[in-house]
Amino acid sequence: MIAIEDVSKRYADGTVAVDRLSLQIPDHSITVLVGPSGCGKTTTLRMINRMVEPSSGTIRVNGEDIRSRPVNALRRSMGYVIQNAGLFQHRTILDNIATVPRLLGWSKERARARAAELMERVGLDPGMARRYPYQLSGGQQQRVGVARALASDPPVLLMDEPFSAVDPVVRRGLQEELLRIQEELGKAIVFVTHDMDEAITVGDRVAVMRTGGRLAQFASPDELLSSPADAFVEEFLGADRGIRGLSFLSTRELTLDRTAVFPVGSDWQEIAGRADTPAQVLVTDAGGRPLGWADPTAWGGEVEALEPHGQTFEVGRDSLRVALDRAVLSPTGQAVAVDGAGQVLGVVGQETIAAAIRAARRRRAADPEPGPSQVEAAR
Repeated sequence: MIAIEDVSKRYADGTVAVDRLSLQIPDHSITVLVGPSGCGKTTTLRMINRMVEPSSGTIRVNGEDIRSRPVNALRRSMGYVIQNAGLFQHRTILDNIATVPRLLGWSKERARARAAELMERVGLDPGMARRYPYQLSGGQQQRVGVARALASDPPVLLMDEPFSAVDPVVRRGLQEELLRIQEELGKAIVFVTHDMDEAITVGDRVAVMRTGGRLAQFASPDELLSSPADAFVEEFLGADRGIRGLSFLSTRELTLDRTAVFPVGSDWQEIAGRADTPAQVLVTDAGGRPLGWADPTAWGGEVEALEPHGQTFEVGRDSLRVALDRAVLSPTGQAVAVDGAGQVLGVVGQETIAAAIRAARRRRAADPEPGPSQVEAAR
């Protein structure tokens, strides 16, 4: 969708913001530009819609040189989302979203109908339509910004650190919302961030840029974590890149222990007398959902006396990173595995998870292309 061909940006004082950058940005994917301050990632983004003019090189969108189109027409053909949303404070939420369609000549009724449709798509209550930006939270304003960028159904969406100004919980929700919308609409999204965790979370491909506007590595998040191109990329990824890499390993192949799981109405004296009964067992309700941990030799059957079971993980949906986190935080060192309905499938300890990690890495080394289950787990 977007071809950046040997593009540079040099300013009059001699500063080189981007240096001979070449990137192929595919359709139906999220490409993330990440790197330290001053590496040229925002300049690159702004050159795509000619907010900044390249000094040399060519940028093509769908095969067409962007310089062949009037600049206003080019910008209106692309969605653009920035920090703090950049909303018009004197316009209602509905009219903010309808801005570009109105500029393109849509009738007010059609533009507002499209805006109302997009409010629902980005998770905004229809009752907010007549409110003004100052009446919304930061996260809600960012959702409005995304909706406004999508209003004319552009093939390209440019996002310049759109979620960096909100708190981590809201940020995670916005990232998940973006992935859901992208799954439905399949845009070519170019996303700028300085946060490597965010890049790995939302990106199909990640371009790591170094100071001076040079490309250090362009790869999938999985490849980036497992095979950094050089010392700069490795240092930028941080000391915990091995843990981050577990996000791309599925829990489908985990060996789960069912011998430590019993329903609440079981004969606890009989269970406690077995030689193979673990020191701690997981008690479930009649529907198979976890209630908590118990010492079968001492527990009297009172549900309120159970030790909390901790957070669960869903087999196949969650990654080995999530499973390991659940096991580390569990009071027994055992993570509780559930299905999509929340019913217990078994428990798994840290040693078993570690063995699964080693096995998964051996399989990956033999077959470096990530399979569907790995991509699904990462998402």
